[in-house]
Amino acid sequence: MIRMDKVAVVILNYNGADMLRTFLPGVIGNSSGATIVVADNASTDDSVAVMQECFPQVRLIQLDNNYGFADGYNMALRQVDAEYYLLLNSDVEVTEGWLSPLLDFMDSHDDVAACQPKILSYKDKGNFEYAGASGGFIDRYGYPFCRGRLFGTIEEDKGQYDDVCQVFWATGAAMMVRSSAYWDTGGLDGRFFAHMEEIDLCWRLQAKGGAVYVVPQSTVHHVGGATLDKSNPRKTFLNFRNNLLMLYKNLPDAELHGVMRTRAILDYIAAFKFLATFHWGDFKAVIRARREYKTMRSSYDEVRRENIINSKGEVVGRTSFSLLWQYYIHGHKKYSQLKR
Repeated sequence: MIRMDKVAVVILNYNGADMLRTFLPGVIGNSSGATIVVADNASTDDSVAVMQECFPQVRLIQLDNNYGFADGYNMALRQVDAEYYLLLNSDVEVTEGWLSPLLDFMDSHDDVAACQPKILSYKDKGNFEYAGASGGFIDRYGYPFCRGRLFGTIEEDKGQYDDVCQVFWATGAAMMVRSSAYWDTGGLDGRFFAHMEEIDLCWRLQAKGGAVYVVPQSTVHHVGGATLDKSNPRKTFLNFRNNLLMLYKNLPDAELHGVMRTRAILDYIAAFKFLATFHWGDFKAVIRARREYKTMRSSYDEVRRENIINSKGEVVGRTSFSLLWQYYIHGHKKYSQLKR
């Protein structure tokens, strides 16, 4: 009989040999009792050699292609038998005892499907990190934000968001998720490839009755931008396209047309702002994202119907206001200033 592990920390790697050398020793040393797995997305650097030579005690799953963040994790996690998965980016420095608060919280709250630690910057450890901070939310039109980060404004961590809090989404940089809930929702959407996939997953987890939380008593430090730089047009394309697909998949019928009409206007404003500031690549990325969204939309019709049918009620953490309005018109640059 194969024993199910309690917690499997699963790191999806693509050409991250230097990150593995830097951060994997800390994960091994500070994750007592957990199974550590590195899944390699067909790296072309020396990642596999580094794993075999430097970390032979860590289980290595070698995928035959670069399946992206979403399907890469799906394919890897099918080979991992654990009660909880801890999805961890390769560029994350964990701290001593980081797993215990997450595990204790999940064990004592059966209704919780996923949670995340507090994410601080590796480069400036007194500040929150862009990808997750102290728990994520989205506004009415699908724009993500966090306790500690609104758009590009990142706050200093002064303990202001140290309370355990129910949120809309947990970051894929460091997410503990109940394996049964993960597969019950179908896992990450492989067609997203990367970006927005964890927010989409958390939306579906919530819709099926599983809460999502941040547990700031656990802290990690994230480098961020290790795969694609923030200004990369490829990242712009994936963020815009996948955000639109996520909205289409999950929005209630009563909101769908109004939200998507407004998003079309906002997206074209964003595109022409890129053009006006000579970011030609990002301009083309937004236009391409909208074109590809329209092409892919009909293939999600059945998925959308299933999501709506399976929804058990209203999700927590999706606001009724426009974040753009609050941020740019009212000048609210901190989460605590938002009028909810």
